[in-house]
Amino acid sequence: MRNLGLELLAELIAEGSVVVLSGAGLSTESGIPDYRGATGRARRSEPMTYQAFLGGVEARRRYWARSHLGWRALTGAAPNDGHRAVAELQRRGLVSGIITQNVDGLHQAAGAREVIELHGGLDRVVCLGCGERTPRVRLDARLQAANPGWADLVGAAVGGRVNPDGDARVGDEHVHDFRIVDCSSCGGVLKPDVIFFGENVPRPRVDSCFALTAAAGLLLVLGSSLTVRSGYRFVARATELGIPVAIVNQGPTRADTEATISLDAPLGATLGTLLSGLGKSGAERLIPGGKG
Repeated sequence: MRNLGLELLAELIAEGSVVVLSGAGLSTESGIPDYRGATGRARRSEPMTYQAFLGGVEARRRYWARSHLGWRALTGAAPNDGHRAVAELQRRGLVSGIITQNVDGLHQAAGAREVIELHGGLDRVVCLGCGERTPRVRLDARLQAANPGWADLVGAAVGGRVNPDGDARVGDEHVHDFRIVDCSSCGGVLKPDVIFFGENVPRPRVDSCFALTAAAGLLLVLGSSLTVRSGYRFVARATELGIPVAIVNQGPTRADTEATISLDAPLGATLGTLLSGLGKSGAERLIPGGKG
């Protein structure tokens, strides 16, 4: 049975110069939940805001306690078929750029290169005082030393409930005795090298994403509802420039009516089938028994 939507998508990708814009939905098959679920609307929890993080030590204590526990779950996640398909399309020269809204590093773990992390990465920590960036593993070791046994005790109590940004759902009763640490170089406040809600993405990073989009032959959105403007603005720019937009996502998105093609489908299986079809003969024979 033919899948005309998948055949059209393959034809667009086969022309090359594809820029991928990925969201949390691409990582759900790796065990990392999507903030908004299948509808793209409902948010399961309120994330830490930049203003709250800067506002007081108790907010930072709550964030680092939850993140200390949740980050461990993210480090155990592995790339899925969707991440591997994007990396392979890049290797074949069909994908010219990757913009991800995710902070989990799974594109890179799958072998993708020169990924623009729009919202930063949880594998790094930045000091708000001196600006020094250090590996997250170094901070993790310091937090373990400052809180011996805490992660094992609280982890057993709360289970594996983790948000896409590595924020575990830990009650305040487990947070009050958690000890945070400051920058080892200047004593300043440490923050994960990610963009919090209420914080602006650095302008040079945004400009790089706009430049990639403007040079694209196709903007391919993978696993994003595009509900917030942070990602949607690149779809809006592609539309302004007459660049086709293709979307693969489970559930509706903000840009479905603007897209050249929009597929409501699981990411891993869809991209795996797409990749196999392109490997046989361009966009042909994506579905057994069918021909593009």
